[in-house]
Amino acid sequence: MKKILIAIAVASSLLTGCTTTNQAVLGTTKSQVELRSFQSRAFDTTDKAFVLRSVVSTMQDLGFIIDKADTTLGTVSGTNYVVPISKLTVSVRDNKEKKQIIVRASGQVGVNPIDTPKAYQNFFNALSQSLFLEAHNVE
Repeated sequence: MKKILIAIAVASSLLTGCTTTNQAVLGTTKSQVELRSFQSRAFDTTDKAFVLRSVVSTMQDLGFIIDKADTTLGTVSGTNYVVPISKLTVSVRDNKEKKQIIVRASGQVGVNPIDTPKAYQNFFNALSQSLFLEAHNVE
């Protein structure tokens, strides 16, 4: 009976430890669902290449130097070397059911993740303007 109680105690302490470690690794106290809610936007287009080009343009307009861009995976990563140094990774994927493109951005300043909605709102506002201007051939 003692062995069973010890095993239960060890198992429960390991499970509790995982929760704390997970939050420490992510560097934020916000839930992933909450983060995803302001890190993602849907755009009413099915042209993934067009959206990727707009993401690159927007990031460059915001002062980011593009480190990697992969059209097959639909990802763009860039670094802004203004102090403090910040990084931004954007993924673009199809939502064929709704005929939309889903764009998700994830950023960090220094070693800390960006977990405030305002920074992402600024990026998505600039991206929306870029998509509109490019769709209407405005330079």
